Amino acid sequence: MAGKIPRSNDNDYGSDIIKQRQDFIEQETGAKLHHTKQFSFNPENMSGNIENIFGVAQVPVGIAGPLLVNGEYAQGEFFVPMATVEGTMLASYNRGMKVIRESGGVLTTVTDVVMQRAPCFVFKDARQARDFTLWLDQNFLEIKARAETTTSVGKLNEIERYHVHNMVYTRFDYSTGDAAGQNMTSRATFVACEWIREQNPHMSHYLLSGSFDTEKRTSSVNLLKGRGRRVTAEITIPKDVMKQHLKVTPEAMHYGQGISTLAALLTNSSNNAAHPANGLAALYLATGQDIANIGESNQCTTYNKVTRNGDYYYSITLPSLIVATYGGGTSLATQRECLEIMDCYGADKAMKFAEIAAGLVVAGELSLAAATRTDKETRTNDWVDAHERLGRNK
Repeated sequence: MAGKIPRSNDNDYGSDIIKQRQDFIEQETGAKLHHTKQFSFNPENMSGNIENIFGVAQVPVGIAGPLLVNGEYAQGEFFVPMATVEGTMLASYNRGMKVIRESGGVLTTVTDVVMQRAPCFVFKDARQARDFTLWLDQNFLEIKARAETTTSVGKLNEIERYHVHNMVYTRFDYSTGDAAGQNMTSRATFVACEWIREQNPHMSHYLLSGSFDTEKRTSSVNLLKGRGRRVTAEITIPKDVMKQHLKVTPEAMHYGQGISTLAALLTNSSNNAAHPANGLAALYLATGQDIANIGESNQCTTYNKVTRNGDYYYSITLPSLIVATYGGGTSLATQRECLEIMDCYGADKAMKFAEIAAGLVVAGELSLAAATRTDKETRTNDWVDAHERLGRNK
């Protein structure tokens, strides 16, 4: 029978208990730990971020850039840290960033900021449920006041409600400052829901999370209503820049994007982009984001056209880009350093970080979309060739 993982009620992040867990793992599994034992920061700073800590996973971190962003919050050139084990990826993003620089930069716009918790309220019948939706509207200001007693940052801006059968699914929509806000909104919504329950004794019960926020999953409601930050990044690339650096014409790029969009429709994909999750996951891992948020953050739509001048216009909207520059894993030693590379650590930096993230996605999309096209004359493919030279195929 396997032993019990060592724990300490006094200090579960001290060097002694960590050493006990390391010895325990070696004894129980036969594995010999060396690299996972070595780290340069105080493990007690990990309290609140992980349990049963015994070491670290060292993931390679590379740098891409500079990325030229013409945003409202991110303005100028940025070097972007990306943590990944996928060869060729940073080389591809660097190529896309070069095209962006040669085209004058990527224009980024944040149009909405919202984080939800989505309780479901259950009643005896549909009529009671319908009446409850009206009650929510009438009492919104009091509900808002109750929710906001739990936080100095979070603000309840709206309660969406969707009446189905004898249930009312809601989405409590908050602004959360520079934090991602999932924990913040959970606490605030719980306090509000307890007050709502007290005022509605005929209610059967409620679930604090009825899953209508679709946290860490793609969904049509988040595609339309948003979750996190809704960001659009767009660029017009001169046709000569396209031909020189991407080896493709605007017409060929537009044609291929149309085929890819049809494939997204046929396969019921969460987006019609090439690989937004690649760049976002690498950025999230480097900067202490909740990596599971990729499940919704990579959801997006793309739009492209050939302009009247024969240039190439490309745009991507990320409706559920969940990022933070404060709280969570952002203050951990290596993650903070990576945020500081972009001047994105701490208060009042989340919008800037979101714009850089959106620009990063554009760089990856342009590069990969062009790389998958096969040259008619040489019968070569940049995507295959790059993996042969730089990636796992070498």
